[in-house]
Amino acid sequence: MSVNQGFDAGIREAEPMIVDDTPDTAGEIVRPRLGADSLVWKFYGDSRGILGFQRLAGTENCIEQLGQAVLDHSVIFSDFLGRAKRTGPPVMKTVYSTEPEKWGRTVRDFHRDIKGTISDGSRYHALNPELFYWAHATFVDQVLYITDTFIRRLSYAEKVQIFEESKVWYQLYGVSDRGQPQTYEEFVAYWDDMLNRFVPHKTIVYATGYIRQGLPRPKKIPAPVWKVLSAPLNAFIRTVIVGTLPQQMRDVCDLEWNDKKERNFQRFAAFMRAINPLVNRLPLKYLYVPWAYEAWQKVGIDPRPLHNKPAA
Repeated sequence: MSVNQGFDAGIREAEPMIVDDTPDTAGEIVRPRLGADSLVWKFYGDSRGILGFQRLAGTENCIEQLGQAVLDHSVIFSDFLGRAKRTGPPVMKTVYSTEPEKWGRTVRDFHRDIKGTISDGSRYHALNPELFYWAHATFVDQVLYITDTFIRRLSYAEKVQIFEESKVWYQLYGVSDRGQPQTYEEFVAYWDDMLNRFVPHKTIVYATGYIRQGLPRPKKIPAPVWKVLSAPLNAFIRTVIVGTLPQQMRDVCDLEWNDKKERNFQRFAAFMRAINPLVNRLPLKYLYVPWAYEAWQKVGIDPRPLHNKPAA
């Protein structure tokens, strides 16, 4: 039986399912939050997460309903970087601020009016639990994948812990968790199933155009100069950035990949893991993005010595 057995039926309901405070067995209101003792705090805000930006945004929008939602309601085609700047901070603050529920609900409420139809005429709604959870799952995957690939290998127990913490994270949004896997093993099966649902939607094909065509030339840089400057940047993108992507995404986006590129990518990833002890000596403000850095400063904890032992 597929872990996503109810996904298709659930997502086609296209109805928002908002939940708010959840009382515990004693009738008290449960206030979930993550903290400095969590692996999500340790790794999510690490600056090396930038290496996974295309995996995060791309896998999310390879599901047709989300790709269409971006096309229908976003300014991605006219203000790609602006959209990223507006979306990223509220999610970060859901994890790292002293008011996680406030920011989680803010993220949720951005999506109250995000609805429409896809190519087969069926409806979608961004706050449908199956669709909203998939968007969250791409962030969970980012923590797992980027840490294990570019920072240090995670043990099985650590992967389980990150997944369990991701359930607390999801609660902060105030959307039904009916589409959420209950165990790490179920999450892995869920992820693999979702990869096989990827489609070449216009949104994601457009968003990966810079990989196929090369980085666009800034207006102030002459074309001959940019041709020289962009060559190593494009080579890096086509090896490292494309290397982070699942093969299903490479296929739907028509991104070239071969054994040589895979070997080069694995060498780069191994190099990044090898220098992790050196990276962890950087000043904290360089090691973490601003929202995470500020959170560590507020709690008075230096995270650099925490959770640094590689998995056996």
